[in-house]
Amino acid sequence: MLNLLHRPFGRHGKVHEITPASAGWRYVGFSLYRLRAGEAVAGAIGDREAILVMVEGKAAFEGAGRNWGLLGERMSVFEKAPPHCLYLPDGSDWKAVAETDCVIAVCSAPGRGGHHARRIGPDGITLTQRGEGTNTRYINNIAMENEDYCDSLLVTEVFTPAGHWSSYPSHRHDEDDFPRITYLEETYYHRINPADGFGIQRVYTDDLQLNETMAVHDGDVVCVPRGHHPCGAPHGFEMYYLNVMAGPLRKWRFVAAPPAEHLMR
Repeated sequence: MLNLLHRPFGRHGKVHEITPASAGWRYVGFSLYRLRAGEAVAGAIGDREAILVMVEGKAAFEGAGRNWGLLGERMSVFEKAPPHCLYLPDGSDWKAVAETDCVIAVCSAPGRGGHHARRIGPDGITLTQRGEGTNTRYINNIAMENEDYCDSLLVTEVFTPAGHWSSYPSHRHDEDDFPRITYLEETYYHRINPADGFGIQRVYTDDLQLNETMAVHDGDVVCVPRGHHPCGAPHGFEMYYLNVMAGPLRKWRFVAAPPAEHLMR
């Protein structure tokens, strides 16, 4: 059985590290740091590009030979304010010093040196509704296809109200056959409000050779190597997730699960 669900391996410092090698794929990397005020963390991204996302809290950043100053505004991700982010091309070093308790996500994928370091957000990121009825959710696009900031990365935030579904209708992006569909590996970093609640994520293929249904808790990461991957937020529990996608082509094209095709119209 594939290891798709990753619990945090601590409560402080680096608490997640998903690499292409550990995930058994080729493109997406995801790390997460939980820092206390005054603490510092540093890294080098090698031949990969990265988007550093201030999930919560505030920190002062240096990266790619520049001082970027203080990034961050929201103290709880469920404030739904647009995030402060930093894009770094391959070959960059970076350092962050926490001004408050904070959560920093490092989203990475292969880089080709095609873009310069830059701040992303909060300006230019607008919370947008997607779907209707109990499929309504709200999106903060950080670097999707229309934002030409990156070589490989696609990154977005999704807020799913209690009792609603998202990443739904069920869909997959696991073939390299553009423009019909693109191959994109994907991680989901989940947060739940209240934090002692849970959500549901299913990852499955049409032939059910892969068919996993997981209870996700606050701070979990789910890897989606292939197949459909809907999420559900039970009544009483709001769900957030930070998505990281990457593949051979920086395009997001997907195919619906056959039973859900009529819902895409």
